[in-house]
Amino acid sequence: MTHDSYPDDLIRGILHNVKTVALVGFSNNPARPSWIVTKYLIERGYQVVPVNPGLAGQTVLGQLVYGSLKDIPFPLDMVEIFRNSEAAGPITDEALALDPLPRVIWMQLSVRNDEAAARAEAKGVTVIMNRCPKIEFGRLSGEIGWNGINSRILSSKRAVMAEKGFQKRTLGPPGVNPFGTRR
Repeated sequence: MTHDSYPDDLIRGILHNVKTVALVGFSNNPARPSWIVTKYLIERGYQVVPVNPGLAGQTVLGQLVYGSLKDIPFPLDMVEIFRNSEAAGPITDEALALDPLPRVIWMQLSVRNDEAAARAEAKGVTVIMNRCPKIEFGRLSGEIGWNGINSRILSSKRAVMAEKGFQKRTLGPPGVNPFGTRR
């Protein structure tokens, strides 16, 4: 994969199928993007596992913070890397040492490590780089349009609202976009 762009169906499929996400580089500061993304994903029904060695053992946003990926005692669907591109290499290697392997390694905005991506893809792990799952969820669900941002999705159908919460949309059922039309 070139990692310069990703099809919407790939991103939608990942966001639809992953349930447990380890967020490496979590900050307990509510002004930091990693905290905002963690809160957003939790509110959308994901089990987000914060990872930060300096906060290990604390509970933040109702979630126990772990010191490293290897300390997490249950399988992960996705590892999201909220660290710089250089740190993404060792974090990817730590993720690839897990058993079972996560299905996805996701590197946050401005994080790109092609060598780490190649190692992960050689083991069958899907890699997304330089993207934010919060932004992608918002774009694909239509929520991002509430902020005046173009989602690049056109439809005259009303989007599907989430069952719980105020002003939360879903990605829609598999094979159907959030506006109820077939992909």
